Amino acid sequence: MVFKKLLAALGVGGPEVETTLHNPNVRPGDVLTGQIEIIGGEHESEITSVNVSLVTRIEVESGDSEYQKNQEFARVAAAGRFMLLPKARHTVQFSLQVPWETPLTHVYGHHLRGMTMGVTTELAVARAVDATDLDPIAVHPLPAQERLLEAFAQLGFRFRSADCEQGRIYGVNQTLPFYQEIEFLPPPQYARGINQLEVTFIAGPRSMDVVLELDKRGGLFTEGRDVFGHFTVDYATVGSTDWASQLDAWLRQSAQRRGLFF
Repeated sequence: MVFKKLLAALGVGGPEVETTLHNPNVRPGDVLTGQIEIIGGEHESEITSVNVSLVTRIEVESGDSEYQKNQEFARVAAAGRFMLLPKARHTVQFSLQVPWETPLTHVYGHHLRGMTMGVTTELAVARAVDATDLDPIAVHPLPAQERLLEAFAQLGFRFRSADCEQGRIYGVNQTLPFYQEIEFLPPPQYARGINQLEVTFIAGPRSMDVVLELDKRGGLFTEGRDVFGHFTVDYATVGSTDWASQLDAWLRQSAQRRGLFF
């Protein structure tokens, strides 16, 4: 009996958790729903809580070094304390609000290279090791985000990669402790002055901020520098704007002001 209690304390022969998402495809602002099935182990277990979280990988700058870490950015309590008998099955339904600023992982069904996103189910067991389960999800663009991404494609920009970086962007209404950068390679008409274009969406329920960063190509005796642009897109009027023309005009005006030439 003492040996079994020791195993239970170490998490050996403990309960298992299986999470099933009703639909792993979501957009920012959606509600993600699913079912959690908790299966009893070799002994009776006291479950103290069942929590569901959204987790992604972010890059962190620390001095002169960089590293990656898992970042939880949304959480909901799916169940409270209960007793789980050996081999018993306990089912819990959950719903989790997807934050508006959730990074994108897919565009038109294609995975954005560099992005990982998942739902973590945490089963907290009294006096035992927590059991966790990770299920990937796909976050697709909002209609307004699609319009902007289509405009960049029309101008000839090619997707390179995407990542999430810890930190906050000055001048925007950002709530999460990190932001996503979607990186594009420039077409020939911009390539003389730009190495790459980085796009960040900070979305909300009625509008979104769009932050553009141009990585300037340095010359023989000059250093490259970053050029920033920021504008707000209203969801109600996004469809009535020629975004390809607007973005092209901004890029050229920004280049002229900062001495870049296309």
